[in-house]
Amino acid sequence: MTFPYVYFWHRQGRKGQRCAVTARGKMNSIRVVFEDGFQMITSGNAIRRAA
Repeated sequence: MTFPYVYFWHRQGRKGQRCAVTARGKMNSIRVVFEDGFQMITSGNAIRRAA
């Protein structure tokens, strides 16, 4: 799995970690999975495309 995004918010100590979007919902909600396997539901505003 590739991780094309970086989590940008400081939630649960995940700021700056690479992640991948696995699902998109209503009202700009997304499910992301991090490199260590941790998953969370968050806002689409919380991620940025990795450079």
